[in-house]
Amino acid sequence: MSTLTPRVVVVTRRSELEELLARHGTRGAAAYFLRQRGRDLDEVTARHEALRQAMTEVSAAVPAEWRRGHVERADLPRFLFAPEDVIIAIGQDGLVANVAKYLDGQPVIGVDPEPGRNAGVLVRHRAADIPTLLNHRDDAQPRTMVVARLDDGQELYGLNEIYIGHASHQSARYVIRTPQGETERQSSSGLIAGTGTGATGWCASIARERATAPPVPSPEEPMLCWFVREAWPSPATGVTCDAGLLKDGDQLEITSESERLVVFADGLENDAIELSWGQKLRVGVAARRLKLL
Repeated sequence: MSTLTPRVVVVTRRSELEELLARHGTRGAAAYFLRQRGRDLDEVTARHEALRQAMTEVSAAVPAEWRRGHVERADLPRFLFAPEDVIIAIGQDGLVANVAKYLDGQPVIGVDPEPGRNAGVLVRHRAADIPTLLNHRDDAQPRTMVVARLDDGQELYGLNEIYIGHASHQSARYVIRTPQGETERQSSSGLIAGTGTGATGWCASIARERATAPPVPSPEEPMLCWFVREAWPSPATGVTCDAGLLKDGDQLEITSESERLVVFADGLENDAIELSWGQKLRVGVAARRLKLL
C-alpha cells in the first residue's frame, strides 16, 4: 500500500461560456452569437458560475494536508493518474465515463454542479457531500467496464460502451464471430458493445428499435450487451448476428475487411485505436472495474 498522502484530482470540462469566449473572443461577441440563435448570455453565464462555485466548494472540502491536481477532459489521454488518487468529476454524467477508462481501481466521486439539470446517474453528489465521501472512499461500488483488444496488443477501455465502425459515414465491412461460434460477414453502420451503466444511453436507443433485443445487464453485473447498427443484407453480407450478450470470459471477435475501422469508447473519438484490413479485435468484459462512490 502506498504511504503517500492521498491526492485529489478534480476533473472538469470547459464550460459553454469558456468555449464561446475561446471561439468569439469577447463577451459581447458571444452574446451576439447567442442572440442570433434565440439564447441568452445570462443563462450560459449562470451555468458557468454554478460550475465554478462547485469547484470552489470541492477545493475547500479537501483536507489541507492532501495533495491536489486538476485536469480538463480534453487532456485526460495525457494525464498520469497515481494509485493513491481520489478522482472528483464535476459536471455531467458523461464526465465520469470519460475519466473511467484511464483509471485502475482509484475511487471516483461524481459531483453535479447543476442539480435537476443532469440525470445524476453517475454524478450523484453535491459539493457539500465531499468531506463525508472522502472519509468513506473505501466504500466505492464496482461498475463493470468493457475492453477491446487489438491483435497488435493495443487496448481500449470504456465504462458505457465501445463503438467499432468506419471513421466516416461509410459502411463498415468486417467478419463477426460470436462466443457461440456463429460467423458472418457483415456491412453495417458499426457495432456497439455496452455495459449495464451504458445501457440507459446508446444501447437503450438501439434496443428500443429491436423487437427481440437481449435484456440489458445491471451496472454491477459482469455482462455486456452488443448490437450491430443497420446491418445491410446482400449476396455477400448477412444480418442474422445482430445482437447478443457477453458473459464474463466471452469474446466477440471482429475481423476488419475495411482499410480503416476505428474503435473508441464513451464518445472520446480523439482517443481511438484503428484496425486495418485483416486485423482482429476482441471485445469482452474487462477485469478492471470502475469504483464509484
